Amino acid sequence: MAQIFPSLITLLLCAGTLSAQEIRRPSHCIAIADAAPGMEFLHNASFQDPVPEYSVRISYISHASFLIQTPGGLNAVTDFTGYIGNTTLVPDVVTMNHAHDTHWTAYPDPAIPHALPGWGPFGIGIEHHLDLDEMLVRNVSTDIRSQFGGREDKGNSIFVFEVEGLCIGHLGHLHHEPNGQQYAALGRLDVVMVPVDGGLTLDLPTMIRVVERLKSSVVIPMHWFSVNALESFLSGVSDVFAIDRRRESSLEVSLRDLPTRPTVIVLQPQWLSDGE
Repeated sequence: MAQIFPSLITLLLCAGTLSAQEIRRPSHCIAIADAAPGMEFLHNASFQDPVPEYSVRISYISHASFLIQTPGGLNAVTDFTGYIGNTTLVPDVVTMNHAHDTHWTAYPDPAIPHALPGWGPFGIGIEHHLDLDEMLVRNVSTDIRSQFGGREDKGNSIFVFEVEGLCIGHLGHLHHEPNGQQYAALGRLDVVMVPVDGGLTLDLPTMIRVVERLKSSVVIPMHWFSVNALESFLSGVSDVFAIDRRRESSLEVSLRDLPTRPTVIVLQPQWLSDGE
């Protein structure tokens, strides 16, 4: 017993030294948990402010680019083009898709630790499973239309960010409805960013079908080039989803505060600025 007791003390002391950034709260992307009741979204925070415990901040930058921030200080940018605003912020992770040059850059800043392309060799695709302790970044490959009417198999990626118990998905430049295997690989997305242009990605009826199939608690429209395209999408989902229009560019969301009724939250794109 005298030999066991010191070992227990040592184990407890070691566990106590783990920082928040070294522990990722388990998500339920694949193993679906019961949804928590209630709805509370915090907003009006600058991207430079600390993220509250148990929460994730999502800021709409432009087009299909979002900044995802964690309480431990990790920063991830989706569909990174090389420019996110007048800021010195260097993200820890950037993800990219190459259907159009407004979704990627061939020259990401070498100071970025993890630049993840959503494609690999033509038709082969790529697989990512980046475990940063507090955040897990993975992808599910889909096909895209290539130049001259062809097709590039696995040329797009839906990226999934698992953090603070949440599963956050970004559909990228989606060109077809996911098949059963792809839906299963995605799992249960609590929050999803969805392109709603109505043509360059998916036609509107198909995109609405995808959104209804995913059953995410929070849907954030992106990739809209006109108010008409956005309004058409909102009209098409309003019988199933609550509509929450925001003047802000960001929100903070936690697992315990997800809405009981699926909700589309409209954010206003805004470049990042250190002067905020």
